[in-house]
Amino acid sequence: MQLPQIDKDQRRIIRELRKAGPLSRSALGLRLEMSGAALTKLSRSLMTLGILEELTGNEAQARGRPAVPLRIAPSGGYAVGATAHKGLLDIALLDLAGGVIATHRETIPPITPGEFARKLRGITHGLVDRHNLLGQRMLGLGIAVPGPAMSIDGERWSVVDALPEWRDAPLREIMARELGWPLWLENDANAAALAEYYVDGLLRDFSTVVVVLLGYGIGAGVIVDGRLVRGQFGVAGEVGCLFPIDQPRPSPLDLLTNLRAAGCAVTSVAEIDPEAAGQRDTIEAWMDRAARQLELICNTAFAWLDPGAIVLAGPLPPAILHGLGERLHRASLVMTFGERRPPVRVSGLRGSPITLGAALLPIHALSADE
Repeated sequence: MQLPQIDKDQRRIIRELRKAGPLSRSALGLRLEMSGAALTKLSRSLMTLGILEELTGNEAQARGRPAVPLRIAPSGGYAVGATAHKGLLDIALLDLAGGVIATHRETIPPITPGEFARKLRGITHGLVDRHNLLGQRMLGLGIAVPGPAMSIDGERWSVVDALPEWRDAPLREIMARELGWPLWLENDANAAALAEYYVDGLLRDFSTVVVVLLGYGIGAGVIVDGRLVRGQFGVAGEVGCLFPIDQPRPSPLDLLTNLRAAGCAVTSVAEIDPEAAGQRDTIEAWMDRAARQLELICNTAFAWLDPGAIVLAGPLPPAILHGLGERLHRASLVMTFGERRPPVRVSGLRGSPITLGAALLPIHALSADE
């Protein structure tokens, strides 16, 4: 069950309701500068498609609105997101409103793109069956790729060394052979930016957001006016190039290297523990240095883009992300008019922002003006 074509005015309605939450038709028309007749016609067609629904009964009365508000219908469609890291497969199933229905995470051996696609197909079919979604509208499947695209069409990717058989492989072709749904491929930092923007509610307050992803390495996702910024060749946000690969970098991989050099037997980010006596001093020293390096990223992002939020995100333990955030708040960052400084914050999401963002790719495409 696929969606028909959505026109630009219908997309505007969906975007506004996603941003503002439930609104009466009159309030929605005022915000969009749209006549009542036009809005009624468009909203009725979106309700017929199951994309919008009226908020009735106790839900509407509790909000104190005499008019019946419209909202995104959670049951209007479903999407799956997935990502593969070194030794880890992560999957999320979301509804059209961005609600998380189910997640799946498991430890896996090194996996080829074809094996990943076959495994993803089996798990996805199981989730759909388990949650009684057979016959429901499936918007598509998003896959977050740990590395930048090698071309603007996103057909081949410079995937990290931890997944060697993925690099320069025709990922879209390989995945499409196994997966029957519409398919999106996206850089992991861009996927994380979508998750922060939608799930953490940044779209309600800010038009421009920069998400600094401390994942396997370091990258950034940029959203301006609700659009993902990809750049001329599809590698916007590749801030890792500011730090030579053979030099210390503000990345989780670099932290693991430091911990091992200090004699800590850690093999993955999941084993990093800032409370462990044997790791604490090394982690504190690494945060001091990494925060100084992140100052460059925050300052330049602020100077060029004037974002409403610069978010630190990634799989590092929350205590480390907050430690980096606190150091940046104390740092002598640049200022603009009114003594504004880079608005650094730490992700408040539960779950992987990369995987959640991958699942949001089909949902974002439904209303994105891109």
